[in-house]
Amino acid sequence: MIRRGEAGRRGREIRSDCWIGIDVRDAGGITVDLKSKVQALYGADICRRVEAGCVALGVAHAAVEVDDQGALPFVLDARLEAAVKRAWPDCAAAWLPAARFDGDSGSERERLRRTRLYLPGNEPKFMANAGLHRPDGLILDLEDSVAPAEKDAARVLVRNALRVVDFCGAERMVRINQGERGLADLDWIVPHGVQLVLLPKVEDPAQVIAARDRIDALRRSHGRVAPVWLMPIVESARGAWLAYEIAAAADTVVGLALGLVDYTGDIGAERTLEGRESFWARAQVLNGARAAGVQPIDTVFSDVADMDALRKSVEEARSLGFVGKGCIHPRQIPVVHDAFAPPAASIEKATKIVRAFEEALAKGLGVVSLGSKMIDPPVVKRAQATVASALAAGRLAADWRDQTAAGEGRTS
Repeated sequence: MIRRGEAGRRGREIRSDCWIGIDVRDAGGITVDLKSKVQALYGADICRRVEAGCVALGVAHAAVEVDDQGALPFVLDARLEAAVKRAWPDCAAAWLPAARFDGDSGSERERLRRTRLYLPGNEPKFMANAGLHRPDGLILDLEDSVAPAEKDAARVLVRNALRVVDFCGAERMVRINQGERGLADLDWIVPHGVQLVLLPKVEDPAQVIAARDRIDALRRSHGRVAPVWLMPIVESARGAWLAYEIAAAADTVVGLALGLVDYTGDIGAERTLEGRESFWARAQVLNGARAAGVQPIDTVFSDVADMDALRKSVEEARSLGFVGKGCIHPRQIPVVHDAFAPPAASIEKATKIVRAFEEALAKGLGVVSLGSKMIDPPVVKRAQATVASALAAGRLAADWRDQTAAGEGRTS
C-alpha cells in the first residue's frame, strides 16, 4: 500500500521554500529525487538530510520528491515532516532542528512593545531576516494569513522557526487560531521558544483562562521556567464591552490589543482614517488595559504606502495613552518608533523624576520629592517608562545619569 503526502510550495516565483512529495510504501528503502537551484553545491547534503528526516519520523520505505527553491534547513525539515504526517496521520514523531532558543530569557512583563510585525506563518521567505528590521516583536501568524488547508504545515514551520531563527532581540510572538484549533496550536509552540502568544477575537475571559491553563500544563511537562505572556486581541463589540474582564483574566496577560478591521465589520460601520466609528472601542480597550495594569496596544495601520498618515495615527494613539501599534510591513517600523518617542520636554522631566526616585531609594526614604513637590508612585512609573522609551528611540544617551550629574556639577 502506498500513502501519499505533499507539503510546501513549488514554482519559479517561489523563493526560500521547497515542495516535498512523499509516497510512503511497504518496501524499497528510501529514494530521493531532488531538483534544486543549489544542487551542484548542496545536493548530496539535502538528500542526506531528507533520508535522516525520514528515519527520525519512523519512515523506513519511501519515494521522496524534492523541488527546492533555496529553502533553509529548518524549512526543508518542516516541509518533510508535514508531508509525512499528511501521508501518515498517525505519525507521532517529530523531526526537530537543534534549538538555538528556548524562550526562557529575553522577555519581560514591562518590555517595550511599540511595534509588532506580522509575518505569515506559512511563508518562510519572510522569516529568516525579519529581525534585521528591529521591531520590538515578531509575530509568526497561524491565523488570518494562513489558508485553512495549510494550517497544519504552518504549525510545523513556525515551530522550527522558533527553534532556530535569530529574531535579533525581538520578542518571539505567535498569533494562534481561535477555539480548539488555537489551543492545539499551543502544543506546537510553547515547548519551542515562543515568548508571547496573541489570542485573536477574544470575547470572553474564559478564552484567556483556557489558553493560560493549556500553557501552564505544557510548561510543567516540558520544564519551561519563564512564563509565556498573553496578549488578547479585541475585535468585536462584545470583546470591547468586556475589555477590562479580558485584560484582567490572567496574571500572564501583559497587553490588550485592538483589531479594528473585524470590529468595524462587526458593528456594521465603514472604517475611516478619522476613526470616529471606533473611538468608543479604542477608549474601552485603553481604559480596560490600564485598569488591569497591562499595556494598551493600538490596531494595525493598513495603508503601507502612506507614511504621513501612519505618523499621524501613531501620534494620536500616543496622545490617547496607547504604547504600541501593529505593523504589516517593515517600512512602518521606524516611523512608529519615532512617533512613539517622547518629546524633549517630557524626557527632561522624566529623567529628573527618575533620579529623584533613585536618590530617595538609595537613602532609604519612603517619600520621593522633586523640589517642593511630592512625587506619587504612578508618576514615577510613567517617568521610568518615558526614560525607557527615550533610550530605545535613541533620544537619550545610555549614560544619561552621568551626563546629568556632570551638568549639575558645572551649574553649581
